[in-house]
Amino acid sequence: MNFDGIWTPLVTPFSKDGSIHFDTVGRTIDKLIDQGVHGLIVGGTTGEYYALSKDERKRLFDYVADHVKGRVPLMAGINATTTDESLELGQHAKAAGFGAILVAAPYYCQPTQDELLAHVQCVDDALGLPIMLYNFPDRTGTPMSFEFINALRDRPNVQAIKESTGSIQRMHTLANEHADQLQLSCGMDDQILEFFVWGARSWVCGASNFLAPEHVALYQACVVERDFVKGRELAARLMPMLNMLENGGKFCQCVKYGCELAGLPVGPARRPLLALDDAEKVEFKRVYDALVAHRA
Repeated sequence: MNFDGIWTPLVTPFSKDGSIHFDTVGRTIDKLIDQGVHGLIVGGTTGEYYALSKDERKRLFDYVADHVKGRVPLMAGINATTTDESLELGQHAKAAGFGAILVAAPYYCQPTQDELLAHVQCVDDALGLPIMLYNFPDRTGTPMSFEFINALRDRPNVQAIKESTGSIQRMHTLANEHADQLQLSCGMDDQILEFFVWGARSWVCGASNFLAPEHVALYQACVVERDFVKGRELAARLMPMLNMLENGGKFCQCVKYGCELAGLPVGPARRPLLALDDAEKVEFKRVYDALVAHRA
C-alpha cells in the first residue's frame, strides 16, 4: 500500500439530536476529494471514534466506502479496548472495501509490550490488510517501543507508522533505522516540516478537514518538488493554527469549528467535550482568517 500524501482523518458530523449526519459526511468527503487529499481515514481520533457505538462505527465504514466508490484509498481506524472488538471492526471495514487499517494500542487497559505485540499479530493474522501503526501514548496510555517495532519485521503487512509522541529524537530513529521497515507518517502537526525533511512522505492531519488546500500545497512542495525553502514558507503560515491545535487542549472542538468557518458545519463534539467558548472562537477565527487570506 502506498501511504504517500495527505490522509484526512474524517470528522464525524452530528445532527442537533446527536445522531450522525450522514449527508454532511458525504459533503465533507466530496469537498476533501475535490481539494486534492490523497486518502481518508474513518475511525481516527479526529472522528471521535471513542465516543461512537460499535454500530455507529460500522455504519460509518459502510457509508464512506459506498460514497467514495474508489476515488481515494480508505483506511479504517479499528482501535478499541479489546482485541476481539478491534477484530470485529476490522472485519466489517474489510468487507465494506477499506484497503488498510490504522492500529493503535488498545486504550485504558495499558497492555505490556508483549501483549501489544500479540494484539497486532492477531489483527494481522485475522485481517491480512496493510497496517499503519498509530503511536500516540498520550491518548492510549501505552507506547510502541522500538523492541516492539523490531519484533514486527517479519510482518510485511505492517507497513507504516503514524508517530504522534512529539519526540524529535524518536522520529530521527524511525527515519534512520526503520526506513527499510516502516513508512514514516507525521502525526505531530507542529513538527511537519521536520518530518518531511527527514524523509516522511505521509501526513495524517486533522486540520486538513478544513484546510486541505494548505496541507496539500505543503506536501507538494516538500515531498513532490523537494523545495524546502517554499515548504518552510508554507509551514510558517500554517504554524499558528497547528500550534493552537496541538497545544490548546481542545483539538476536536477546534477542528469542528474550523469546518464551520470553512462553510461546512459538522455540529459539536460529543460530550464530555464542550464547544469552544466565545473568547476561544474569536482567537481561533483570528488565526483562521489570517491563514486563509493567503489563498487570494
